[in-house]
Amino acid sequence: MIPIPLSCEFFPPKSDEGAAKLRAITTQLTASLKPEYFSVTFGAGGSTQARSFATVETIQTEAGVPAAPHLSCIGSTRAGIAAILDQYRALGIQRIVALRGDLPSGMRDPGDFRFASELVTFIREHSGDWFHIEVAAYPEFHPQSLNAEADLRHFKHKVEAGANGAITQYFYSIEAYSRFVDDCEKRRINIPIVPGIMPINNYTQLARFSDACGADLPRWLRKRLETFGEDMDGLRAFGHDVVAKLTADLVTAGAPGLHFYTMNQADSIIAICRDAGVLPAGTQ
Repeated sequence: MIPIPLSCEFFPPKSDEGAAKLRAITTQLTASLKPEYFSVTFGAGGSTQARSFATVETIQTEAGVPAAPHLSCIGSTRAGIAAILDQYRALGIQRIVALRGDLPSGMRDPGDFRFASELVTFIREHSGDWFHIEVAAYPEFHPQSLNAEADLRHFKHKVEAGANGAITQYFYSIEAYSRFVDDCEKRRINIPIVPGIMPINNYTQLARFSDACGADLPRWLRKRLETFGEDMDGLRAFGHDVVAKLTADLVTAGAPGLHFYTMNQADSIIAICRDAGVLPAGTQ
């Protein structure tokens, strides 16, 4: 087995039933993967944000694995972000995933922060070195960036502001990741850049996510996935092979860790890690 740090992302469940299911999933993943942390996505306001807090607290206090809440700054005030940081610190949380985020529907005021780099600067001003700060990276560059060069400049600003590490948007081309890491090294960006990995379980859902976030689905992969039609078992088996190979190739290429976008599922993640040879010793 290849020792490599693993981590997983969840979204806050919308019901008590979903919360119970997530508890079972975190228990299963903790036993199988021995992850470094579990990250939790962040709602920009209202009940979504409340669910984020509740999920973070449950993981931090019950899962046996540290929680790493996402913190989106768009539409927020400095006072509001400070209050959230204080709340997380009181829970003993020491890792934050700092993001710009998207302005909530119907909200016009972007708030006190325009970019994730400004959020990272504020976290350091407010909390010093208490938090290990992860930021986002885009091997195929952010869909709102003018080009790859502009995106690299924005990424470097986040690092210079005090980020400790980065998690990438998911991708299916290892060449894109390797090229991005090389470009960062040329610009003396030296933080660990952990690849984000998305299982392929549903083509329609994956295509929608990819179109929305700018992640590239290579033409060969789109065309192959389209051929499965309603054959979900065949699609999942093919998708598993694609992602397991990508995962193994990333380890061989020297990735400093692996971050899985779980979609609040466990079995597919564990199977990928098993077949990629990255399950921790003594697990199955």
